[in-house]
Amino acid sequence: MNILILGSGGREHALAWAVMQNPKCDKLIVAPGNAGIAQIADCASLDIDNGGAVAAFAEENAIDFVIIGPEAPLAAGVADRLRDAGLLVFGPSEAAAKLEASKSFTKEICDAAKAPTAAYGHFTDAEAAKAHVRNHGAPTVVKADGLAAGKGVIIAMTEAEAIEAIDDMFGGAFGGAGAEVVIEEFMEGEEASLFVLVDGEDVLAIGSAQDHKRVGEGDTGPNTGGMGAYSPAPVLSAEIEAKAMEEIVKPTMRVMAERGMPYQGVLYAGLMIKDGQPRLVEYNVRFGDPECQVLMMRLGAQALDLMQAAAEGRLAETQVNWADDHAITVVMAAEGYPGSYEKGSEIKGLEALPEDSSNMVFHAGTKAEAGKMQAVGGRVLNVTARGDTLQEARDRAYAMVDGIDWPQGFFRRDIGWRALK
Repeated sequence: MNILILGSGGREHALAWAVMQNPKCDKLIVAPGNAGIAQIADCASLDIDNGGAVAAFAEENAIDFVIIGPEAPLAAGVADRLRDAGLLVFGPSEAAAKLEASKSFTKEICDAAKAPTAAYGHFTDAEAAKAHVRNHGAPTVVKADGLAAGKGVIIAMTEAEAIEAIDDMFGGAFGGAGAEVVIEEFMEGEEASLFVLVDGEDVLAIGSAQDHKRVGEGDTGPNTGGMGAYSPAPVLSAEIEAKAMEEIVKPTMRVMAERGMPYQGVLYAGLMIKDGQPRLVEYNVRFGDPECQVLMMRLGAQALDLMQAAAEGRLAETQVNWADDHAITVVMAAEGYPGSYEKGSEIKGLEALPEDSSNMVFHAGTKAEAGKMQAVGGRVLNVTARGDTLQEARDRAYAMVDGIDWPQGFFRRDIGWRALK
């Protein structure tokens, strides 16, 4: 098969790495890709939010299967455009992608599906939102309704913080994503992510992960797109996973199908777990980043078979073969992230690190220039390792981190602490 992956981050590097393990893959192109992806696949310059351009490129390059990595092309309807052109696609339609693109839409679907989630209010003006906060108090969660690259969620521990978040969102801090705001009840418990493949009718759970959203050690400081992750998530036991599938995922998928927008692709269910009961925090319509990196490390070559089965409507006859192992990824980010940061600093030492089925550095924000590897993003590298135990995987990952010479970067030393404490 000739395969095209859309995207340029650590998630797409991990997807490309897993796809390349599978002998079915004859040729792999990633658009636009990054410097790490370019070491294992062809990269192409392409406007991935333009469905027509992607369809034309796929035809010119005899592409058999398109895997859409990020949320923006999905929300822009690229999957629909490709399907109209007769291509096999992994990723939901524009209508189904609203499960991530609109928080209020998701809440409405959850209400219809009777899926347990946080109580909420949906607001289109700041004063009504502030009145809601004053009536309900803090802590509370303020969310930009639209896509904000994983950063449009503020956990406000005081009313003043919530009011400030509302002003920021309606003031344009998250662009159009904050034109509407959802304010949710603050849920207590431990958060974990469940990943489920859906083919329009059938669902198949393919693994769990936990990520570290806060920038600082001990899970302190502002939210980020994720500073590290590990899989599996110990808090998401087989019993809780079964409960989440029966009470949250399957009813949601049923309501989506009843409304004429059947879901196809990967569904990321962010869950809050307390006293053995899962409640939905959010849905994402793509693999998480950095959760994808640990999932792909554990799935390996079968990831392509699973995605193809979802795209072809064959999940009923498909199963996942899990090794009894663990994986962890440590994000190395540019100093200043998630605020402003400098671009262009040089990263040394990568070529001396191991690259095999247990050790990989997935690139996110990198560029190769004049033989040097440069950091050009906020989250730059995902140092990922696998082991028989989480401790073994963690030791391997941090040994690789310590071999990277990048004074302008930083990382957390405590990834996985919840599971290892």
